[in-house]
Amino acid sequence: MPPEAETSSSALLSVERRGAVALLHLARPEKRNALNDALITALGAFFASPPEGVRVAIVAGRGAHFSAGLDLADVTEKDATAGMFHSRLWHQAFRHIAEGKIPAIAVLHGAVIGGGLELASACHVRVAERSAYYALPEGQRGIFVGGGGSVRLPRLIGLSRMTDMMLTGRVFSAEEGQAIGLSNYLVDNGAGLALALDLAAKVAANAPLTNFAVLHALPRIAEADREGGFLAETLMAGISVADQEAKARLRAFLEGRAAKIAP
Repeated sequence: MPPEAETSSSALLSVERRGAVALLHLARPEKRNALNDALITALGAFFASPPEGVRVAIVAGRGAHFSAGLDLADVTEKDATAGMFHSRLWHQAFRHIAEGKIPAIAVLHGAVIGGGLELASACHVRVAERSAYYALPEGQRGIFVGGGGSVRLPRLIGLSRMTDMMLTGRVFSAEEGQAIGLSNYLVDNGAGLALALDLAAKVAANAPLTNFAVLHALPRIAEADREGGFLAETLMAGISVADQEAKARLRAFLEGRAAKIAP
């Protein structure tokens, strides 16, 4: 997949177009890609309105780290009201990622801490390199997670593990993170982006309606009561099989023009 011209670049976030894939780099390496309001706003704006033809996005960090979390300079002097609106800004931006128009794949290396881990948890697939390490140091800083971590992370790793991380400052290695569900894939250092691009190509090749269902219907079905979940699944299955692209893909398989699944 040859790279195309970079579609946009700023002091905080660079966006490179590679066919149907957009590659986003957090671009504050001198700050270990700490997340300030301007960077969060830029991320939210991209995912709220992705460029035409982009079907999947990869989020990575420049330099030695994915993200060391919240830029504390953004909140040190805020009062309670400003702090709450600050949290809601993050919620809105990360909702555009988690519940947006396109799937997001995170490439994790170095520090994946605090708000950086909250950003990673808003993405749909996480590829970790062996240099990655995870922590939630908010307890030691006298603050609380504000980017949706208390909602998303317990669903990934369980309430008990998140409690331990916040109370004790426990740091998980890349291998430990893989074992408890913080990452979906674990690769050698420097190999994360290549795998993410390969995965992105597969995701981009899916029927758009199926990707929509995975992003929007599947999480709600998983949280629904049993019978409500079955009903929502039935409705989504009926809608998807009636889609013209689905019909074309099914005919291609039946006529031997589509590859069969193999190990």
